[in-house]
Amino acid sequence: MSDHGNERPELSAFRDLESLVHHLVEELASFRRRALRAEARLRELEGGGPVVADAPAPAERVAELEKENEDLKKRVDGARTRVKSVLDRVHFLRQQAQGGEA
Repeated sequence: MSDHGNERPELSAFRDLESLVHHLVEELASFRRRALRAEARLRELEGGGPVVADAPAPAERVAELEKENEDLKKRVDGARTRVKSVLDRVHFLRQQAQGGEA
């Protein structure tokens, strides 16, 4: 800031007041944005549908999770099949080894 030492006291006080009002306006705007997001989220959770663009609706999120769950089930089933196949081979090789020793 520039040196305001030579200005009248009421002008200095006015500048201070102006600065405080400016900060209060910024803070109020921030609170308003937060309140609007909170109200939108509340409407969304109460079933009013998605309002906030960057947050998926609960129904959309559930659908995503169900699809992900289905994909994971398929992967687990595939892994289970491969493990069973490996176990069957190990069992066969163990039988072959035991048969060769007898």
